[in-house]
Amino acid sequence: MAEAREQLRDMAVFVDLVNAMSFTRAAERLGIPKSSVSRRVAQLERVIGVRLLNRTTRRLELTEAGAAYYGRCREIVEAAEVAHEDLADLVRAPRGHIRVSMLADMATDLFAPALAAFARQYPLVSLDIDLSPARVNLLSDGFDVAIRAGTLEDSSMTARRLATLTAGLFAAPGYLAAQGMPVHPDDLATHQCVRLPLGAAGNAWNLVRADATVTVAVTGAFAVNNMAMVLRLAELGLGIAAIHEFMAAGAVAQGRLVRVLPDWAFRTTPIYAFTATRLLPAKTRVFVDFLTAALRTDLTIPATGD
Repeated sequence: MAEAREQLRDMAVFVDLVNAMSFTRAAERLGIPKSSVSRRVAQLERVIGVRLLNRTTRRLELTEAGAAYYGRCREIVEAAEVAHEDLADLVRAPRGHIRVSMLADMATDLFAPALAAFARQYPLVSLDIDLSPARVNLLSDGFDVAIRAGTLEDSSMTARRLATLTAGLFAAPGYLAAQGMPVHPDDLATHQCVRLPLGAAGNAWNLVRADATVTVAVTGAFAVNNMAMVLRLAELGLGIAAIHEFMAAGAVAQGRLVRVLPDWAFRTTPIYAFTATRLLPAKTRVFVDFLTAALRTDLTIPATGD
């Protein structure tokens, strides 16, 4: 039994090492010396009789056997962690630290109320929220959850749909008074349009309604990679902008923006919470469940399951 426990411990070290792909980073996460990480992985290789990693001065690389063994070890380690968390959750509230990656626009305008409510309900869980727009690797970058719009290219991640957003066209009353109100999407070609800098795609807007789809080439003096800035420029009368409806609602209610071509909208955008596995510890599972419920009940945004 003692030998089996030691082997399970070494398997957990091996999983952490592969996730970090660095003896130094793995040792820091585990809180043990780098030499201990190396010794335990070497011991694991001796026990199972096969090389798991090729080590060079610059990088680590899984062998074919190591890649297969990592997959099985990761399942076992994650199942053990979840079992421990679930048992602990029977006697105490969820607690611990969660690292979350999300885009700044969504964090400020969509998730902030839900995050505040979560903090009040689960005071023993702390959140470290990174608002960098860069794609993250959940395992190597040490994140528990990444919240992104649209799908993620990495099919190994697990996705939970939180909400579905719709964007429409909006402009300031002053701009429309001076330039006229479009009556058809084709009219946008003669207007200043505030765009997201998405290359060729940013210069073509695809609009849909119940019975039609239209693609319109648009131009304008501003291309901005931040939705809050797009909204502000539209409020200042610098053109017609594509803005998520939930972000524009306040400005419309206060008369700073007007909906343009209300029968037309952009295709809906799903918002997902991505995790490295479905086997989530209690703190992370509660966090994702809470966000899902908050968006479905507190905001006027439809969501459609996992």
